[in-house]
Amino acid sequence: MGKFKAALLQTHVYSNKGKNIEKAVKLIEKVSREGADIAVFPEMFICPYDNSCFREYGEEEGGSAFMAMSKSARENGIYVVAGTMPELVGDKIYNTSYVFDRNGEKIAKHRKMHLFDIDIEGGQRFKESDTLSPGQEVTVFETEFCKIGLAVCYDIRFPELSRLMAMEGAEAIIIPGAFNMTTGPAHWELHFRARALDNQVYTIGVSPARDMEASYHSYGNSIAASPWGNVLCRMDEKEGYVIQEIDTDYVKKIRNELPLLKHRRADVYELTKINK
Repeated sequence: MGKFKAALLQTHVYSNKGKNIEKAVKLIEKVSREGADIAVFPEMFICPYDNSCFREYGEEEGGSAFMAMSKSARENGIYVVAGTMPELVGDKIYNTSYVFDRNGEKIAKHRKMHLFDIDIEGGQRFKESDTLSPGQEVTVFETEFCKIGLAVCYDIRFPELSRLMAMEGAEAIIIPGAFNMTTGPAHWELHFRARALDNQVYTIGVSPARDMEASYHSYGNSIAASPWGNVLCRMDEKEGYVIQEIDTDYVKKIRNELPLLKHRRADVYELTKINK
């Protein structure tokens, strides 16, 4: 199967966790009826993006949000990339994305590897490391369409990670994110086009809708880019969704015509994954 449809769900994040989950379930049902094969939610789609909220809104794997996404995937026969949610593991909190298949089974889990600690003069200041712990795994999962890589927000800034996913066979990379009003206008589209072009993959980035009354102002602008580096779709800051067709045959065409990955000089340099 060379084509599939991905729903980019740019949701408003409420202060009520249950309301966020309820809305997500309704959206999965809606886009599945419209032909989507995979539903993708934003980073922290059940929780305000604020260090003070992560433990309160967090849950262990198998908690209420996890089970709701699993059940909805099964009932609607659709893959679900459950954005991210705070995952509680003892004293630690991870920024974790779960993927469920059409049967509601968890087939992947990515803990954000690179923590967003920035302090830009006249711009955004935020330190995830004040509350969150970093993940350790490169994540690629199998579907009937292709292998898909999974990362979270700040992870996209590190090209080695996307290259490792491509080397493991990923033909698309999905990244729930929440760039802000300093980094978003400057780098959001640039990163998704660059990683798509570097690795000749589709990149899909899904962000929360912008809420100027929240403590953190998301850029929005959920996006999909092609293996040629073109923007296929890009939203504005408002709540909504787009269903974008992904053609894996086009990945193969681009890689045959401009074989970047084959032209890597493995005799001069190498990139390896450390197994822990």
